[in-house]
Amino acid sequence: MIDTNTISLEKYGIKDAIVNYNLSPQTLQDITIKQGMGKLTDNGTLAITTGTFTGRSPQDRFIVQDEFTTDKVWWGRTNKAIRTENYDRLMNEVIRYLSGKELYVRDAYACADPTYRTTVRGITEYPWSNLFMYNMFLRLQQTEETNFQEDWLVVCAPGYQCPQPELYGIRQQNFTILNFTKKEVLIGGTAYTGEIKKGIFSALNLMLPIAHNVLPMHCAANVGESGDTAIFFGLSGTGKTTLSADPDRKLIGDDEHGWTAKHRIFNFEGGCYAKTIDLTQEKEPDIYNAIRPGALLENVVMNTKGKVDFSDCTLTQNTRVSYPIDHINHIKQPSYADTPKNIFFLTCDAFGVLPPVAKLTPGQAAYHFISGYTAKVAGTEAGITEPVPSFSACFGEPFMALHPARYAEMLSDNITEAGVNVWLINTGWSGGPYGVGSRIQLKHTRAMIAAILAGELDKVDYEQHPIFGLYMPKYCPKVPSEMLDPMNTWLQKGAYISKSIQLAHYFHLNFEKFADQTSQQVIEGGPLIDQYHSLPEDNA
Repeated sequence: MIDTNTISLEKYGIKDAIVNYNLSPQTLQDITIKQGMGKLTDNGTLAITTGTFTGRSPQDRFIVQDEFTTDKVWWGRTNKAIRTENYDRLMNEVIRYLSGKELYVRDAYACADPTYRTTVRGITEYPWSNLFMYNMFLRLQQTEETNFQEDWLVVCAPGYQCPQPELYGIRQQNFTILNFTKKEVLIGGTAYTGEIKKGIFSALNLMLPIAHNVLPMHCAANVGESGDTAIFFGLSGTGKTTLSADPDRKLIGDDEHGWTAKHRIFNFEGGCYAKTIDLTQEKEPDIYNAIRPGALLENVVMNTKGKVDFSDCTLTQNTRVSYPIDHINHIKQPSYADTPKNIFFLTCDAFGVLPPVAKLTPGQAAYHFISGYTAKVAGTEAGITEPVPSFSACFGEPFMALHPARYAEMLSDNITEAGVNVWLINTGWSGGPYGVGSRIQLKHTRAMIAAILAGELDKVDYEQHPIFGLYMPKYCPKVPSEMLDPMNTWLQKGAYISKSIQLAHYFHLNFEKFADQTSQQVIEGGPLIDQYHSLPEDNA
């Protein structure tokens, strides 16, 4: 390891700092404990709290609007602009704040495919933020530390709070800002580690398509013994982590990947950042067993003996753990594989409308990719008493710097060229909406995915859904045939049609903001009913 004295931060303007360079996880853990910033669980895992922010703050994420970004970024609610001079002033303030402090530097990289390797230097105020970077990014060989040159710089200063946000063009004291011209991510006023990970992910989401024609994806991926790759898209609560963790297949990664024009899928990361709320060894053995020394637990609650209560959401529902990917037994090394044979769009439909499995046409695949649908159920957020549709473009809208249609076009091109099958999997409700019907059993969902991966659904007949136009198999091994058409599971067929039209209307309303940059083929991949069909009453 390079001696700490050989690392200087003065080229960034940070003066008189005590620099700790690429410290080991154990050393970072020891420092965190010594400084009273964390505690050890009963099995020796470091647990910390992130303070005021226990999740990302999307309204406080900005992109510097300059000559490079003005005509490229999809500006609006997701990507908010900040002027160059305001960014420069904030960066100078943070640099002054960090000068003279003890800091932690981490050199690493993103993108497992060597062709797209992107080096990252992180300068963090807290030791456990540095441990997070060790876990989540790809790690250098010791010989690579000499003469390291970063492609992107991350400056993370949780203790700095902007005293007069309005003078800098930001909303409040915390901020995460991407500067594509300088290739910098500036984080201040928040200790939530996910801002580091998603900052670089957001950067790759713009740079890879523009510079390399690589499609960035917010998804999990695994590969079978025969080399058949599968991709799993899905928002929180849809089962992405659960269904991609298959003991018979090797995990490529659980969250962020690229799909190259040369037909390769590669992981952006070197670790996993998993939710732990209600975690049990029985439900999620891979994640549970990965929580050991070297991992970093965030915002969990434990007793005086260090026993973690994963069901306790006193601090947040968004309890998390980060760990290196090699804490998982069944992993693909190096973490890339060939073009996928199957793509799964996972949705938890609390309306009980969508079929448990459906095959999508290329137009439908692009439409549902842009839509990124799932549903929130009663009790997940304050004030929610009925199912509420939730749409996140490309299953990761907060991190997409380009217009979603651009990513959808790239996905469609790759699907068509490689002959990939795309499937919609509903892990939500059947027999009625939430509160009336029942959740589709995990064993049935696993059986559907297993049948698809084995090619068994290539040999069956299909029928088309009357409202959504999706193609539903009439038979699937180990799955009751009557549940494959969701209308069969409802006691009142008229109520099912009414609820289907209601959900279809939500889809149309959401898609209106994308239609002007989307092809007619993609628009026609949506629900078959007229988008201006009257909305049924909620109690219909």
